[in-house]
Amino acid sequence: EHMHHGFYEPDARVSGSESDHRAAQIRMIEESLRFAAVPEDVEKRPKKVVDVGCGIGGSSRYLAKKYEAQCQGITLSPVQAQRANSLAAAQGLAEKAVFQVGDALNQPFPDGEFDLVWSMESGEHMPDKAKFVSELARVAAPGGTMIIVTWCHRDLESSEDSLSKWEKDHLDKICRAFYLPEWCSTSDYVKLLQSLNLQDIRTADWSENVAPFWPAVIRSALTWKGFTSILRTGLKTIRGALVMPLMIER
Repeated sequence: EHMHHGFYEPDARVSGSESDHRAAQIRMIEESLRFAAVPEDVEKRPKKVVDVGCGIGGSSRYLAKKYEAQCQGITLSPVQAQRANSLAAAQGLAEKAVFQVGDALNQPFPDGEFDLVWSMESGEHMPDKAKFVSELARVAAPGGTMIIVTWCHRDLESSEDSLSKWEKDHLDKICRAFYLPEWCSTSDYVKLLQSLNLQDIRTADWSENVAPFWPAVIRSALTWKGFTSILRTGLKTIRGALVMPLMIER
């Protein structure tokens, strides 16, 4: 249903049950909405939502049900778009959550179309972060809300010009495995958002809250079902699976 991290309380004891991690993924959505102060009042809650980099549409379906909103999702993958529409139809949401193939850097929507612009772990895949952010802002309605949850490297200190060699090498391995472009920091995103004259920009580092998710991913891959599934998907997925432990290194 969801293709993003779960959200866990720091130092919480996390069981290995699949249901716990699914609940944590829902908690990630709710914590994002809470952090952005998205209203739940019937009159003020979002009515039109875009899910940029929607995957198989889990967030869109959740938001459509929560707010009774009209949600549209875009993904580069025809397979994901088809699967997302099938799941929406199966859940009686075919009219509320609609998915199509679309480019986040050139969205197929008019200006000011959505009062909630949602990007859940898609920004790390964008090769042009400035264009990505400008497109999110373009489709946002006046007074609307943008939520970007994404992988970032740490902010640089005032005395630093770049990350350390070890950090760069570490990130390069992850990028090669997951086909990611160059990373940026939270402060880089803030500068891009400020350049567009957006207001009330808030940030948070949830590294500690998402860290327990990767051990769960690794454990699922080590089951017989997970192992055979990885083998069926081919060499590229196997390479990604082998790099998973890097995601939890300190």
